Amino acid sequence: MPSLPWSWLGRVPYDEARALQRERVDAVAAGTASPVLWLLEHSDVVTVGRGGDFEEARASGLPVAETERGGGLTWHGPGQIVGYPIVPVADHDIHRHLRDIEEALIRYLATLGLKGGRREKLTGVWVRDRKIASIGVAVRRWVAYHGFAFNVAPDMAPFRRFRPCGLDPAVMTSLRELGVERGLEDAAAGIAAAFGEVFRFDMVPA
Repeated sequence: MPSLPWSWLGRVPYDEARALQRERVDAVAAGTASPVLWLLEHSDVVTVGRGGDFEEARASGLPVAETERGGGLTWHGPGQIVGYPIVPVADHDIHRHLRDIEEALIRYLATLGLKGGRREKLTGVWVRDRKIASIGVAVRRWVAYHGFAFNVAPDMAPFRRFRPCGLDPAVMTSLRELGVERGLEDAAAGIAAAFGEVFRFDMVPA
């Protein structure tokens, strides 16, 4: 299997991470850099996808950032793992790419004794009728970037300031709310391992 470097970057400002992604995706597309999986957390920010409403985001009272990814509004902040897999899209099939991200997170949940699943027409991962992970990607020259947000142990209050992905805020949950305690770095390592299984990469800490 090809190797894929992955890193836990700690807390990174959203705009800085966005710039790093844009630089790396161009380099991967040009063949001058390898694909990579970056796992990190952000400070409080509501990001607005291509289908999002800026007015609703601003009304939350939280910092707002534009993004190229698909989807609507979501929140990033402390206690949440954000994953940015900058990888070629297999067979140019973006729907498969999204399903594979879901599958990786579902497999990670299984290692914790939790049964994750999907909802028809709603991209993301759910446990017990509540959403634990949001997914939104962008593609440039058939290299994907942006990725997913997985709730480990964040303060859930920011989600109640808007409708995340157009949903009732009450559907959002976290590992902590589900009775599972994990540190962010430990969870990041588990997610990276599951990502490698699904995407068929030998995950190499970088």
